[in-house]
Parts: sequence; structure tokens; C-alpha cells
Amino acid sequence: MPAPLVHVETSPTLPAHADAVVIGGGIIGVFTAYYLARRGLAVALIEKGRIGAEQSSRNWGWCRQQNRDARELPMATLSLDLWERFAADSGEATGFSRCGLFYLSDDEAELAGWARWGEFAKTAGVTTHMLDSRQATARGAATGRSWRGGVFSPTDGTASPADAAPAVARAILKQGGSVHQMCAVRGVETSGGKLSAVITERGIIRTPVAVLSAGAWASSFCHQLGVALPIASIRASALALSPAAEPLPPALHTAAVSITRRGDGGHTLAISGRGRIDPTLQQLRFAPHFLPMFAKRWRSLLPGGLEGLRAGHETVGRWRLDEPTPMEVTRILDPRPDQATIRLTHARAVELLPALRQSRVTAAWSSYIDSTPDGVPAIGELAALPGLIVAAGFSGHGFGIGPGAGHLIADLVTSAAPIVDPRPYEPARFARAGSKKVADF
Repeated sequence: MPAPLVHVETSPTLPAHADAVVIGGGIIGVFTAYYLARRGLAVALIEKGRIGAEQSSRNWGWCRQQNRDARELPMATLSLDLWERFAADSGEATGFSRCGLFYLSDDEAELAGWARWGEFAKTAGVTTHMLDSRQATARGAATGRSWRGGVFSPTDGTASPADAAPAVARAILKQGGSVHQMCAVRGVETSGGKLSAVITERGIIRTPVAVLSAGAWASSFCHQLGVALPIASIRASALALSPAAEPLPPALHTAAVSITRRGDGGHTLAISGRGRIDPTLQQLRFAPHFLPMFAKRWRSLLPGGLEGLRAGHETVGRWRLDEPTPMEVTRILDPRPDQATIRLTHARAVELLPALRQSRVTAAWSSYIDSTPDGVPAIGELAALPGLIVAAGFSGHGFGIGPGAGHLIADLVTSAAPIVDPRPYEPARFARAGSKKVADF
């Protein structure tokens, strides 16, 4: 049962030439193409399936600064402003609201960690409020129980995963860009050692620049070019409930379960950090990079099944440019949700929030989260192929920081002053540092 998604019209004709081509129509790809189009570039956004149909429509919808890695925090802060500005500039609705994010806990170590992050956040100008037991219990009255403490981040918020990427795609069209769905990019051409064209199933687009924002497919695509990009896909499952019997916090996190109110009044439920690792040859290839992260998270990252092999997004084989690729066989990654996780998530939610007991399950879905060894995205031009900028491995954080990431990528393409320092995101860091930092997302 796939997550809900809004339809977007496709441009009728593939251009023969473009100033830039964006490969992948998730939240990163659409915002990249949007900011490029606003700068007057002739940009073509190419998507093998539908705009926003994979992880970008299957996440919680959180747009947060709270508990961000220090390297991501500047981008997260700027993204909140960009979410707001996008609606004003484009006239399109993403469902974004600074509703505030609310965290509850009975774990002293967890509360201490949040407090330490709060002290760091002050140095970055971020507003976050630690709550004592009385304050947390009062704000968490919907749970019907007392709590040791919590956090409230009032300037953070949520947007609608079903609406956001399609809204940005419509804005691209308004800016004169083109959007092409059901059109896979099979590879690239080079001239003089630099990118000169992208090869799609419908024809060739001559361009000096391409942005690879292909999510869980990015590593396999890079493999076709002889570039090793360590990414592991984690299969996460979530479900949706009909509206509750009484008002609930718009966005609430606990160790047991997290809940987000949607625009239709219903709620999305998930367990933070829980997922399945579906074994593939790519997983084995990059296993040394990810062993520290897997070892740290062995309680929440469980062995998976054959979903990854069937999907084909982590192939280590080489595909031909004149034949259908795995991306054309699997237009949209729609893995089966983990039913054990769905049942556990639902049970925890109704235990936490009694008002949900009369709600019915309206949907359940799963998605592949493209993760890097250190939990921070890879953004930057590939040294092995000038003209190709990779933007992948957002490790479950991409939706919230999508506007900032898209703006940064557009800065790199146009040689503008970057909106944030791009150096922490350089893809080459994995080869340099051996990816020693453990991901925590």
C-alpha cells in the first residue's frame, strides 16, 4: 500500500540541450532544479518514475533543527526560512508550518544528551527549550501520564510529504524549466574528460552539468561510472491513521514511537531508527564502511529479506546504455512494509496516546533510506568526472533540509557564494577519512 502522492504533469518534449540536468525527482532534485530555474538556467528535471514517489513522500515530514549533527545544522536552519520563502515566491503549497516539535522522555541519559545539544544550539542561534517533569507532563497531557522531562523546539516544523515535491515541480514549470517523468537516465557522455551529455531512455540531452540526486539508486549509478559511493539502504516502515478523537500534538517524538499530524487531520506513525537491512551485493561491497554504524544500532536495525535484491537499486552489475536498465524495470521503489514493525508501531501509539484507539489504519508503506557511513549527505562534484555533482546519502534527513541542499547545489552549479560551507559534505571524505564516525539518525 503506497504512501499518498499528488500527480504532476510531465513536459511534452525532451530538450536536446540544457544548461543543467537534474537526475532524480525527489525533494533534493526538485529544489535543486527550482533554484537553478530561478537563476535563469534552462534546466531539465528527469525522473525515472513519478515526482516524489519514493522516500520523499514516505517520510515523517519533519523539518527540524533539534538534535541535528553540527555539520547539518546550518543547512537545517536556513532550510526553515527557505520553506517559508518558497510558498511566498512560488504560490505553491507544501503544507509547511512552524508548528514546533515536541520530545518526551523518561531516560535520564537521553535527557542529558538533549540538554548538551541545547547548549550547543545556543551558540548557533537556535531556540530550544528543555522541559522539566512538570512542564513535560503538562505539555504531554494527551498521553495521560507523567514524564521526567522533554524538549520543545518552537521554530521547527513539518511539511506534507505527499504535497511538497509535486508543489516544487509545478514551480519549476512556472519558472520555465521542464519536468520529465517515466524517463530514466541510463548514463552520461564525456568530452575532454568532462561531462557533455546525459543519456536517457528517450534520447540524449547535451549539457555541461548534471546533478545526481537519485537517492537509493545513486550508488549503483556511480558504479556505472567507476566511482565508489558508499551508501547503504535501510528499509523503514510507517503507517497512517485516521483523525484522532481529540486534538494531539502536531509532532511528537518518544523512544517508543513518533507521531506527526497530517493536513487531513490524520496521523503518520513510525519508530525512530528502526529498520530492516535487506542484503544485497552492494551491502556486502560497502560493509566495512558501515560496520561501526550497524554495531551501534544492532537493536534497531534488523536483518531483512529479499526485497533489496528484487528491487534492483543496489546492483553491482554494469548495464548497457542501449538497453533497459534496472531503473526502468523498477520505476518506483515500493518495498513491502515490515508487518511486525507496523503492528508494533500501532500498538505503541495507541498505548502512548489513548485518543488514537478509535482511529483506523488507512495506509502502511515502506521506503529505502539512502544512508552514508557518517549519517551526513554527500554533496559535491565528483573529481573523477567534472561536471557531475552528486547529492545523495541524506540518511533520512533529506526532506527537512531539501530547500537548503537544493540552494547549495545551485550555488555550486552557478559558482555563486555557497549558502553554507560545502566542505563538510564533500563525497571525497569517505576515501580520506575511512568513514570512522558512526551515523546517528
